Amino acid sequence: MNFYSLNKKSPGVNFKDATINGQAPDKGLYFPETIPQVKKELITGIENISNEDIAFEVIRPYVGNAIHESDLYTIVKETVNFPIPLVKVTEDIFSLELYHGPTLAFKDIGARFMSRCLGHFVKGGDKKVTVLVATSGDTGGAVANGFYNVEGVDVVILYPSGKVSSVQEKQLTTLGNNIHALEVDGNFDDCQQMVKAAFLDEELNKKLFLTSANSINVARWLPQQFYYFFAYKQWIEKNNPPVVCVPSGNFGNICAGLLANASGLPVKHFIAATNANDIVPQYFATQNYQPKKAVATISNAMDVGDPSNFVRIMEIFQQQFSSLTAKVSSCSVTDAVTRETLLAVYNEHNYLCDPHGAVAYRALEDYLQLNANDKGIFLETAHPVKFYDVVEPVIGQTVEVPESIKEELTKEKKSTLIGAGVEELKSFLTKL
Repeated sequence: MNFYSLNKKSPGVNFKDATINGQAPDKGLYFPETIPQVKKELITGIENISNEDIAFEVIRPYVGNAIHESDLYTIVKETVNFPIPLVKVTEDIFSLELYHGPTLAFKDIGARFMSRCLGHFVKGGDKKVTVLVATSGDTGGAVANGFYNVEGVDVVILYPSGKVSSVQEKQLTTLGNNIHALEVDGNFDDCQQMVKAAFLDEELNKKLFLTSANSINVARWLPQQFYYFFAYKQWIEKNNPPVVCVPSGNFGNICAGLLANASGLPVKHFIAATNANDIVPQYFATQNYQPKKAVATISNAMDVGDPSNFVRIMEIFQQQFSSLTAKVSSCSVTDAVTRETLLAVYNEHNYLCDPHGAVAYRALEDYLQLNANDKGIFLETAHPVKFYDVVEPVIGQTVEVPESIKEELTKEKKSTLIGAGVEELKSFLTKL
């Protein structure tokens, strides 16, 4: 399997080079030359297939011969070695809980897979790789955990000061060693622009071997397909495929779901649920894609004003707006409605969402009211404790802290405060 740049000005590369490079030389995102179709037996017999075997079959065509099959199976097994349950909330709405991994967020899957692939590729090499990543919240902790102590890899994480939750900040700033946290005086879009500028800087790239761990990287993006297959494995009504609602910020997650669907996974419809950062819902309404400066919300991991992965979504649908809207709808949910939904789901169904899950729940609930014969799944992308400062005032109760992160929350924060400009970032990177 080769990957081509969506800017169409760079040669195709294999999975290894796409992973190490992050972006193509023409700064386009990599996209698979073909979308492989999963075997029909995988779908019809999915209930009897282990998660690691499902994941291996899904990812193997994309990796090709870049990683030996036995090594790839080990990587996959380590990636999905925690539960991903589908939990019934109402008769028609189910929650896919993606927060049972080491950092309590859906990004554990992509970060664990990518870190193990990159570690495999650089093993025994003489050049250190610097992974550069911007985070609006959960990516930072997942990447930090996934790459911690990986030989030959330095990780530099940029996050907006005061705009990630306190738990998220602890998860990305307390590890140390090869993990470096940069607290940026700005918003997520500033962080993302700084990372992009660093990749474009010829002088910097002569000194350092830079790659990205954001969902622009194929090794972060592609394994996110796994949990859509795991959801279908647990879906009872196989003759009535689910509507799937994804809380969406940079749109890598829903893009992976759409790729899984294009590969043969049955999904009736997708909903891209956003917060006040409604660039994509506006595009659906007007066919005019207009990036905006991100605004801060209580679902901060979705505070993105120019979602990087939307170009991949358009490529899946071959740039056809009518094909896109036949399969996908998109809506925006305000903070007030998010709080209202969080409280209502907790009181009425005894189920606690995080703010991102609440956005998706509300969007799915509204959709199902107009489509009475459908049932659906919303993605619960992070444990509510990661946003306890939002959740607790809404429900009037303390969110129980999982044992797995209690010690982490007592550790000292280690970060470097920098301004929102590429020069300060370059200065830091050249001193690594």
